[in-house]
Amino acid sequence: MLKLYSHFRSSASYRVRIALNLKGLPYDYQAVKLGTGEQHAEWFRKVNPQGLVPALADGPLIIGQSLAIIEYLEERWPKPPLLPPDPDERARVRGLADLVACEIHPLNNLRVLQHVRSAFGLDDAGVTRWYHHWLREGFSLLEAQLASHPSTGDFCHGASPTLADIFLVPQVANAQRYKFDMSPYPVISRINAACLELDAFRKAAPQNQPDAET
Repeated sequence: MLKLYSHFRSSASYRVRIALNLKGLPYDYQAVKLGTGEQHAEWFRKVNPQGLVPALADGPLIIGQSLAIIEYLEERWPKPPLLPPDPDERARVRGLADLVACEIHPLNNLRVLQHVRSAFGLDDAGVTRWYHHWLREGFSLLEAQLASHPSTGDFCHGASPTLADIFLVPQVANAQRYKFDMSPYPVISRINAACLELDAFRKAAPQNQPDAET
């Protein structure tokens, strides 16, 4: 049995939950309370020395970083695939996922927001302005790529969800949580809605996790 160390609001954990669901893989859910700093606790540092969620345990093997985890799942359980078979198409899907993983998320994750708040004395409104700025930068690029490419279909690539959709949906959820205006991004919004019609995405949503706060 796989074991996922997760936090309901962690978008990186959200990605892995979607991937596990799309693969139809059962797993044990171990909540890590980021709000109380449990990620820094000795017991969790023994699990993942990085002190970050998600972490996935497959027997004695423990993997950190959401992309590494999802690539592992793809290689170990290749059906159903999360990447298309053609190398050119695989590169496109990976590029879309990386735009979220490398250009948007690192500037808006919890550690960065906490640092921006404390180092620059920002209040809630200032942190939100920071968050919205980088969302606009990243979503504008992503929207343009999706809108202009013939391979964009019901999902980011074609007629079934891929790695790109797995990364997109949690980032949109975070944007909505911060009351970000999604109206300038109709293709992203359409794809997000299509994903949320699927059980694999709905079951992975933050509000449906055991540690969700009401």
